[in-house]
Amino acid sequence: MSDISLLGEFDQYEVSDKYKKEKDAKFYKWIKIFVILLIVVMTCELVLLKFVHPSLGVPRILISGNKNYSTDVLVQTLSEMYDQNWFTFDTEGAGAKLSSISGIESVDIEKVFPDMIKISIKERQSVAMMFINDNGRTVPIQIDENGVLFSNTSGGVVEDGSIPIVSGIPVEHLAEGMRIPAKYRVLIEQIAKIQALPQKYFAAISEICVVPKTYGNYELCLIPVNSKIRVLTGRSLNEEALQYMMVVLDVVNTLEPDVSEIDLRYDSVSYRAAVSKDVGGKNLD
Repeated sequence: MSDISLLGEFDQYEVSDKYKKEKDAKFYKWIKIFVILLIVVMTCELVLLKFVHPSLGVPRILISGNKNYSTDVLVQTLSEMYDQNWFTFDTEGAGAKLSSISGIESVDIEKVFPDMIKISIKERQSVAMMFINDNGRTVPIQIDENGVLFSNTSGGVVEDGSIPIVSGIPVEHLAEGMRIPAKYRVLIEQIAKIQALPQKYFAAISEICVVPKTYGNYELCLIPVNSKIRVLTGRSLNEEALQYMMVVLDVVNTLEPDVSEIDLRYDSVSYRAAVSKDVGGKNLD
C-alpha cells in the first residue's frame, strides 16, 4: 500500500513539474516576443527620426568651389526650391538656375541621404576684360578663354598685370553669358596662352586695341604702360612678339624719345615722331 501511495504522489509531482515548465516556457516565449517587438519599434522610430524625417524637411545645401560668388547669394538663387524636400529636390532645375549666372561655367549636384544637397560649381576664369556701354554707363565685363562675357562680382579692375584690357571688339548689346564674335576668339585664346607663362607680360601693356581692316580682318595696336606710344602689329600675339616689342621700344626710345607710334608690321620697324615727321624703313632685325 505504501509503495503504491508513493508512486501516485511521484506521478502527481511529475505532472505538476511538467505543467510548471510548460507555463514558464510560454511566459519566456511571450517575453521574447515582447522584447523583439520593442526592438523593432525602437529601430523603426530611430530610422524615422534619423533618416526619414530629415528627408521630408528642407534639405541642407552645401556649396563648394565658389570664390567670386558668396554662398548666401548662390543659396538665395535657389530660394524658390525651399518648399521641396530631399526626395523631391529638382537637381536639374537647381543646376539650370545656377548655370544662368554668367560667371558660373558648370554645376555638379549630388544628393547625399538623408538631407544634404552637395553643389560643386566651377567659376569662369577671366583672361581679359573690356568696357561696355550699358544704358548710358560704362561697365567692366570679363572675358573667359572661350570668349564668354560675364560680370566680375567685385566690380573692380584687376591691377596685378595678369588681366589685360581689350578694346575695339564690337558688342552691339550687353547680354551676360553671350560670346564675342567668332573671329575675335583667336585673340582671346592667344591671350590665355600668354597668361599661362610664368612671366607677366601683360603687366607692361596698358591696353590691347583691335583695329578693324577692310574685308573683315583686323590688326592689333598695343599701348605700353605709362606711355602714349601706339605699337601697331599683326594678328599674331605671342611671347616672341611681345619680347620683340619690348626690345624695339627700348631701341626707339634711345634713338628718338618723342615717338607717338611704332609699326612692327610687314617684318620691318618704322616709327612716327610726335611732331608728325615720319622716320620709316629702319629695320632692326
